[in-house]
Amino acid sequence: MTTPTTFADLALAPALRAGLDALDYTTLTPIQAQALPAILQGRDLIAQAPTGSGKTAAFGLGLLQRIDPAAGGTQALVLCPTRELADQVGKQLRKLATGIANLKLSVLCGGIPLAPQLASLAHAPQVVVGTPGRVLELVQKDALDLRGVRVLVLDEADRMLDMGFDEPIRALVKRTPKDRQGLLFSATFPDAIRTLATAMLRDPLEVSVGGGAQPATIATHFFEAEPARRAPQLAALLLRFNPESTVVFCNMRKDTEEVVGSLAHYGFTALALHGDMEQRDREEVLVRFANRSCNVLVASDVAARGLDIDDIGAVVNYELPTDADTWLHRIGRTGRAGRAGLALSLVATNERNRAAPIEARMLEQGGAPIRFEQIAPQEGKPRGVPQAAMATLRIDAGRTDKLRPGDIVGALTGEAGLAKEAVGKIDVYPTRSYVAIARGQADRALERLRAGKIKGRRFRIHRL
Repeated sequence: MTTPTTFADLALAPALRAGLDALDYTTLTPIQAQALPAILQGRDLIAQAPTGSGKTAAFGLGLLQRIDPAAGGTQALVLCPTRELADQVGKQLRKLATGIANLKLSVLCGGIPLAPQLASLAHAPQVVVGTPGRVLELVQKDALDLRGVRVLVLDEADRMLDMGFDEPIRALVKRTPKDRQGLLFSATFPDAIRTLATAMLRDPLEVSVGGGAQPATIATHFFEAEPARRAPQLAALLLRFNPESTVVFCNMRKDTEEVVGSLAHYGFTALALHGDMEQRDREEVLVRFANRSCNVLVASDVAARGLDIDDIGAVVNYELPTDADTWLHRIGRTGRAGRAGLALSLVATNERNRAAPIEARMLEQGGAPIRFEQIAPQEGKPRGVPQAAMATLRIDAGRTDKLRPGDIVGALTGEAGLAKEAVGKIDVYPTRSYVAIARGQADRALERLRAGKIKGRRFRIHRL
């Protein structure tokens, strides 16, 4: 069969032509040329395709072709690793669906209030795009019914597994019909992706395009732990390897707070992330870690689900998890976006049995056997502990106040008199905003902003 080169070569529904015209799409990208004919025939698919390859249009046209706007119920589900990607996919699908009358598409993600999403589902959307955790939560509340799903898409599946979404994905797959079409897109094909594909796809066609992400290069080190002196050993590891940012994983929620207290004693800027936190507190911790106002995040596995920060310098296992999959999920958060990663593990003698399945997995992937190294506990308070480069200011105003990042930058570089280089990452939420400021200038920025105005108005501002 001849490989198509343009969208005109495909048997697309006339209603989809308007969307292609609106996006000025005429020539197929390599992933579209390989995948779309099979997708339009209803085949399951596993595709290696990086961001920017045109994969959203490939699965988007396929699922929109199968939607019946006159029928009720949710007919297509797209799962994405992050809210940002889900928003991006939702926008592109809406454009592709320009010519389809009465189509309802909902983007359902964590990190925003549940109540409005519950209200929006009173009339079921035909297409749902969302993150696995929030979609599963809505399904479990009987607000979303997946029994009518015709197409299930996993976008950037490897990132979702790295972020700990394996269980929610499997739970959602089970809620969809067995005869629905399954499309799995991933930049890399680790064993975990193969296993997931086997569970959710039927006789899938495999396609691959150039430019897929290279497997992460992660240097792994295992250290003999003294159970009573694990915290001083952790401090010694951070001082020896000096990563710019670190996630420390604890098996128990209560340990996260204790480890943060120990690290603070040694002079590190550390914050805890665990399952008992309120959503707002959790968001603030993640904002501060992502914008470099905190250089050590101490987390439990459940709380870290959905953590998506590309340039984490190191992952530390304060103690080994009880299974190899969790260990792989943890260390998969370093060595992203083409950078080298670092994974450090503290292992007490009575935890050595947990190392065996991890070593077996490492050997399967071409790695070396585990060699246990020594690390002396940190004695006394060290000098020159690296401090976080930034500090965070919280502004009690956000999107509902029509506040935009540009307004905040303007106020800081205008009335507050800061150099643009001193202003870091800005996050704007519905009712509040966060801005990272170079640590040495944060107090001056706070004072000037409180004395001045943003967009002609005064807002309450705090330093976190």
